[in-house]
Amino acid sequence: MSELTSARIIPFPARPRAAKPTDPGPDLGAERLARALAALDAALGEQRVAITTWRDSLAALRSSTADLGASMARYQANLGALDANVTALNTQARALERSADDALAHSPG
Repeated sequence: MSELTSARIIPFPARPRAAKPTDPGPDLGAERLARALAALDAALGEQRVAITTWRDSLAALRSSTADLGASMARYQANLGALDANVTALNTQARALERSADDALAHSPG
């Protein structure tokens, strides 16, 4: 294998420079400023709409969360009432079971 001892560098062609106006003139500067201000005003308008939409979404989320909290409170109350009913039925069932056991114990067999 032979090693290269030198290399030839090929430079990239230089880009032509755009001609810069020495004085853009008051009309060109004012026009650019007017366009920039119009673009800024449009962007601020879009931001206002986005903020309003975001606030409306937060209000809807707050309302949904409140409704969910109320539903959970009702559910908990219903579970408490169900627990009381099940406890009462269990007490009655045990009493009936004891009555049946007593009746069987005292019946002639």
